This record gives sequence, structure tokens and C-alpha cells, in this order.
Amino acid sequence: MTELQEVQITEEKPLLRAPGGPDPGKKHQVETPYGIVTITIHGTPKPKRPAILTYHDVGQNHHSCFDTLFHFEDMQEIIKNFVVIHVDAPGMEEGAPAFPLGYQYPSLDQLADMIPCILQYVNFTSIIGIGVGAGAYIMARYSLAHPNTVEGLVLVNIDPNAKGWMDWAAHKLTGLTSSISEMIMGHLFSTEELSKNTEMVQQQREILSHATNLPNIQLYWSSYNSRRDLSLERGGDISFKCPVMLVVGDQAPHEDAVVECNSKLDPTQTSFLKMADSGGQPQLTQPGKLTEAFKYFVQGMGYMASSCMTRLSRSRTASLSSAASGDGNRSRSRTLSQSSEAGAPQPPVPTMEVSC
Repeated sequence: MTELQEVQITEEKPLLRAPGGPDPGKKHQVETPYGIVTITIHGTPKPKRPAILTYHDVGQNHHSCFDTLFHFEDMQEIIKNFVVIHVDAPGMEEGAPAFPLGYQYPSLDQLADMIPCILQYVNFTSIIGIGVGAGAYIMARYSLAHPNTVEGLVLVNIDPNAKGWMDWAAHKLTGLTSSISEMIMGHLFSTEELSKNTEMVQQQREILSHATNLPNIQLYWSSYNSRRDLSLERGGDISFKCPVMLVVGDQAPHEDAVVECNSKLDPTQTSFLKMADSGGQPQLTQPGKLTEAFKYFVQGMGYMASSCMTRLSRSRTASLSSAASGDGNRSRSRTLSQSSEAGAPQPPVPTMEVSC
């Protein structure tokens, strides 16, 4: 990574907070070797605790990708325990103007290389990363390059593979018959959701059709489709050094990719959360279930030990398919994928399926 010579920060005056309304956070613009990136910070630093850092998918910004989850009532218990840093990819923030013609958009690797500049500014040495789609890939790439700064990862809809020749040809063919907006819609939502034209699908289509920064979105989309293979290998040199929770919706567009990613990771460090009836955006359709799973994940890392987990316990007992540890010695990251029933056999790849 090119050495950073100078960091310039400009802070926008935050909007007034409505009584009882969600904290709008404080926006900052951080200059990096690959351009300016906008971040929104919520909360104040807590001693000896990492920040939660999020990264959104293509066709979204941090509001459309994460507001439903982070404004969920039960999520407030987590927010008060951590600083939350939402990252908007360059040109994706609200009101962003279109980049000039010929602008060279950063690759996903370069977007990951912006994160150290962000941490330098906010003065944090470690994070818990949450990424969706392209954002999940960026968080994964950053974690592989800077393992000592990542305490945990939540990766939603991650595809760790580069596009093969067949994928590339199919993508080019689709581009001849479909608009960029429709291709992104197929990336974000399941076929069933698109055919039913759900309210969420209608809202996302409306956002894309009126996006003044659609050329920027197309550049982000192009960078995502040009991603390199993460080359993850179970038991190999390239692997995550922290607890990981993989999340995907049942029948989601990226279900097979996430299942394959799960097969490449250390099962003692990985939890796989497959959510039924959640479609392509589980953080939007099932924020309650994901919040409870995230609380349990964070608790397994040694934080929020006194947090009440009764709802998760009920859902695990009633509707989770998971495995138990026979000897009761659980690693920090496996707690999410184990059953409360002692003595159940331990599968080689922990899996938890949530039915809603």
C-alpha cells in the first residue's frame, strides 16, 4: 500500500436529532491514497473495545444497507456498547455527484486498503467487521491483509471467488439484454423476490432508477465483478485468524457461494447462519434474528457477557438446526453454531439454520 503522506478531514455538521429518533451520527470525509471516503460514526469510544465497522453492497449505501438492522430495537443494546463506523464506498454516499468521465474507480483490494486510513483517523486499533456482498469481500480482503486488527467478521452474501470465464461470458451476455439497474437487482434479490415484486424490491428499483450517482454505482459494480479470488483454503496459509459468522438467506442469489466459502474455512472458527424466508437481504428482512445471532457472536468473543439472550435461546431450541460440543469446551467462535442440548454429535462443519 502506498504510504499515506497527508490525511485531511472535513466534518459535516450533523443533523439535529429528533426526540426519541435514531442517532444520525457524525459524518467525516477521510482522504486516502485512493480517493476520499465518507464515514459516519455513532457512539463514543469504550475502553478496550473494538469498533464495529460496516461496509455495504453494490447499489446501496450505509443507510439503505444497514439502517433497518442498526435501528432495530434490540440492536440498541449493542450500539451502546460499541462505537459504530459505517463506511460508504467512494461516490456512494447520499447526494454524491457523478464522477467525471474517465475516472478510475478503486478496485476492491484498494477499497480494502482505505480502511487503515479510517482507523488511523478514528484512533482505533481493532474492529469487528460487518460486510454485505461486495462489502463482505472488502472486509474479508482487509482481514487477510491485517489480521491483527480484526477481532471478528460477519460476512453476509460473500462470494470469495473471482469470476470464471463462464461467469464472465454470462455477465457480458446479460449486459447486452439487461440494464445495469436490473443486473444489480438480480445481485441483491432472489428470483422469487423479483417475481413477486415485493415492497423492498420496488423501493430498491425506485432508488436505482432515480440515482443521480448511477455512473458511480456502475463503477463499483464493475470493480466487484473484477475481484480477485480470495484463495481461501482450510488448513492453509490463507485463512481468517478471527471468529467468522457467515450469513445467507435460503434460496438467496449467493447461497452456493457462501456454502462454498464455509467449506474453505476452519470449522472451529466459523459459524454458518442460513436464514429461512429472508431472501437476498437478510439484514433487512430479518433484523431481529440477525441481531440476536450477532449478540451471541459478540458474547462468544468475550463481550457483553451479561447480555440477555433469552430470545435467541428460545429460537435455538425451537427452530435452529445445530450441533453440541460433547465435552463443553467451546471455542469463542463456535458458540453460535452449537446446540444447547448436550451430547449431540458434532458435525465437521457447524451449521445453524434459522426458520422464521
